Amino acid sequence: MGRAGERRRIVRRLVVAGWASAVAVAGGLTLWMHDSTEPPGPYVRERTDPGTAQDLPPCPTPEACAYAVTP
Repeated sequence: MGRAGERRRIVRRLVVAGWASAVAVAGGLTLWMHDSTEPPGPYVRERTDPGTAQDLPPCPTPEACAYAVTP
């Protein structure tokens, strides 16, 4: 079993090394492609002016509205 067993061991190591390198490359490509599709940062929140309620359409009834406009 000397040479045949040694040859099998070498082939098995090469297959495992090739599989591991393929997984590493695919993972890196996945991360790179995922990051390239996102919009650039920095992300900020916008503040709304409380006076913008006048731009909303009028309510048919006061009970049907989710917002209230105070004069």
